[in-house]
Amino acid sequence: MTFTLPLEQMTNTDKVSLMESLWIDLSQQPEAVVSPPWHHDVLRRREKALEAGDEGVMDWSEAKRAIRESLS
Repeated sequence: MTFTLPLEQMTNTDKVSLMESLWIDLSQQPEAVVSPPWHHDVLRRREKALEAGDEGVMDWSEAKRAIRESLS
């Protein structure tokens, strides 16, 4: 199944909202989504950076707000 979206006509806010909707739908059955091997490597590097104090954490609602602000 292929969908064509009018991406050039969508605002960045609309695009982020669409991605959130897709993520919510995908997360309903996490066992059906297989992560590629590179994803595990990225997560491991980020975990090490967090443990070393090179990275910080942010509440998800705050992160979404910051993303929305950067796109508007």
